[in-house]
Order: sequence, then structure tokens, then C-alpha cells
Amino acid sequence: MEDHNRPVTGYPAPNPNPNPNPNSNANGYSATQPPPGTAYPYAAAAAAPPPINAYYSHQNNPYYQQNYQPDPNIARRATFLRRVLAFVIGLIIVFATITFIVWLVLRPQLPEFRVDTFSFSNFTLGNNSLISFTSEVRLTARNPNKKMTLSYDHIQAVVFYKSWSLSDTMIPPFSQGTKNETSLTANFAAAGSFLDKPAVDGINSERGNNGNVGFNLRMVSIVSFKAKAWRTRRRFLRVFCGDLAVGVRSNGGSGTLIGGPRQCRVGI
Repeated sequence: MEDHNRPVTGYPAPNPNPNPNPNSNANGYSATQPPPGTAYPYAAAAAAPPPINAYYSHQNNPYYQQNYQPDPNIARRATFLRRVLAFVIGLIIVFATITFIVWLVLRPQLPEFRVDTFSFSNFTLGNNSLISFTSEVRLTARNPNKKMTLSYDHIQAVVFYKSWSLSDTMIPPFSQGTKNETSLTANFAAAGSFLDKPAVDGINSERGNNGNVGFNLRMVSIVSFKAKAWRTRRRFLRVFCGDLAVGVRSNGGSGTLIGGPRQCRVGI
């Protein structure tokens, strides 16, 4: 029977396969280093560059050389387009600069319009929504420019009640010198013209309150500015004279502008 209290002996155990090579270590590998200059075959294989594939090499691929060959025609067209674009931008800059300088020198201003008198005669508004009257408007047009003259052409004037047109007429063309004022006269007439019921009710309501009716005057003209050899292109000039109160208390009566002359709004 084995005695467990007996001390264990025989360690370390002897190597059953002793290494006959004295230069080898206990693991079986040689403890002697290889001589200098000795290269391992697997290290040389790992350090070697991968072989060049002749199919994917751009040096040997004729399609690569054909597709990426620079085209002189494309380069010439691109240069031409750049020059044209630079020329157009230069023209725009020069034109804008000249226009700005001319504007600084001339300082063009819009004309001014004023309603001096506005009168109605034989103003009649029947129950059948028919309106009749004769009217005269006298205006003053002023050119505030010091160096530019104005020319007006195709001047159309319309009398409104709110947004309903009552009558229209044409004013003869005219020209204005610098710092000049011109008197204008526009004559209107309506003989049994039909008027929408909301407009009829509005006029009758205003006449019933205080006997005054508010009318609007609108004018559209073609105007050109000129300073010696410099002339602007023709533009549409719009003039609006609003809230012109005229006393027309009863049918067949007459009335004039209440409150004195009125300044008009002018725009292009």
C-alpha cells in the first residue's frame, strides 16, 4: 500500500529524449544564432512587392492612354468661353458705372402734379342707375429738374368713384423745360352711362350725409427725360389724385372742389 506521507523524490524528471546536440536548448531549438547575412526564406517572401498585373497596369493599357489624352480643341473652347464671359462682365460693369455717373451728374426727378380745381355741372343720378354730368379738372404739372427737360405723350385721364370708372378723356401732349410749370385742363362728360348699383348707393349715401362726394382722378402718360444729347427710354408715368371731395347735393346741380388744391402721387 502506497504511503502518502512519504516525500516525493525524483523531480525534475529526467528528459526521456535527451538532445544529442549540445548547442540546442531545452525546447529543441538551436541556441546558436545563425551567422550574419543569413536571410530567412519566408522573410524575403513577405518583403517582396506584389507582382504587377499587366492587364490593370495603366502603362500597358492602351484604353487608359486613349481616354485620358488631353484634347486641344476642348482647351481652346474653354479659353474662348472664359474670354467671352469676362468681356460681357466687363461691359456690364462699364455700362453700370457710366449710368451711375450720369445719374450723379443729372439727378433726374419725377415731375409733380397738383389738382387746382375740380367742378361738376348737371350732375344727375337716376333710380335706373344712369349717370350724367359734365366735369372740368385743372391741373398744374411741374418739372423740378435743373438739367433735364420732359416730354409727355399719350396722356389719358379717368375720373373714378372709388373703383368704378365714370368717364375718361385724352389730354394733348406737351413738353416742359427745366424748372417749368404747365397748366393742364381735362374735360369729362357722361350722358346716361350705366353705373353699378353699389356705386349708385355709395354716391347717394355720401350726398345724403353732407352733400359731398369723393372722386378720384387717375392719369397715365408716356414720358421721356432728356438732357442735351442724353435721353432716357420712354416710360409710363402714373399719376393718382385721390379723395377729391366735390359738393353735389342734388340732381341737376353743380359742385366744386372742397378744401383747396390737392397734391397727387406720381410714379413710374
